[in-house]
Amino acid sequence: MQERHKNRLLYFNEQAVTTEKYVIPFIGQAVTVQADMNILEIGCGEGGNLKPFLDLCCRCTGIDLNTKQIENARAFFAEHPNNDRLTLLAEDIYDMPHKEKYDIIMLRDVIEHIHNQERFMHLLKDFMHSKTIVFFGFPAWQMPFGGHQQICRSRLSKIPFIHLLPMTLYKSLLQKYGEPESVMNELTEIKETGITLERFEKILKTENYKVLSKVYWFIQPNYEVKFGLKKLKVAPLLRSLPYIRDFYTTAGYYLISL
Repeated sequence: MQERHKNRLLYFNEQAVTTEKYVIPFIGQAVTVQADMNILEIGCGEGGNLKPFLDLCCRCTGIDLNTKQIENARAFFAEHPNNDRLTLLAEDIYDMPHKEKYDIIMLRDVIEHIHNQERFMHLLKDFMHSKTIVFFGFPAWQMPFGGHQQICRSRLSKIPFIHLLPMTLYKSLLQKYGEPESVMNELTEIKETGITLERFEKILKTENYKVLSKVYWFIQPNYEVKFGLKKLKVAPLLRSLPYIRDFYTTAGYYLISL
């Protein structure tokens, strides 16, 4: 398993750097991030993506099902000067009793983990007002590591495209290499929920969302802090090839609104 998946503070800092350097400027195409804006991150984990917003004195809310990660987030933000502007919730987004409206909603590397994305995208509107901007960033399912196999404990963590095997063969391979049950469960769930660029855009159209901006990344911005690689967009000709582009798009960035 890669060090960043074991060292949660390292992962937190990587998220913070990429969001500050690339995600907030991308959001800036639609709205300038300012103090006192109301920010929601769904699937926030330890909250690294929220840190740059909190640094700007935004009012930030992070929600995640993983209680341990929320506990880590509270520890990581304990000494932050704007800690009183941060709310962290270990809850299911579907169970939130009061659906406050937010100026910016963040989902970075999250939508590919959600079951029934159509239902979720409909629910999302409950947290939006007429000027809300929503950021999505996620790996195309067919890209080399779209199955998140980098979390494997064995050499499988370095082998691309294995997540595209039929489920039975995929499980057998994971068992053969001694992957623990927790890893197998996570990887098989991602195989069930992984989403293509095409299906995501179809859901947006069905739910009548407006796409304000989108970018297909050949080398996504987060690879700079993770691997020292320079970000690179998919070339115009290659991004015009539906379905095929999913195999080499390491991340899609989207800004949407109502």
